[in-house]
Amino acid sequence: MRLSHFWNRMYEQFGEAYAESLARDYVIEALGSRTVQQALADGIGAKEVWRAVCDTFGLPSTAR
Repeated sequence: MRLSHFWNRMYEQFGEAYAESLARDYVIEALGSRTVQQALADGIGAKEVWRAVCDTFGLPSTAR
């Protein structure tokens, strides 16, 4: 998954402002207790990060 596609999905699901806040501030256990931004900066793939977001927030399978 391209990073641009990841952000498009984040914006679709959460809205632009909330997606940015969530990525910056919300710690996700499945990402090693990192935020989305930290995980991406640490080299975790966008697809893996997206799956963790989906699982954490209970997004429907159609969003995956």
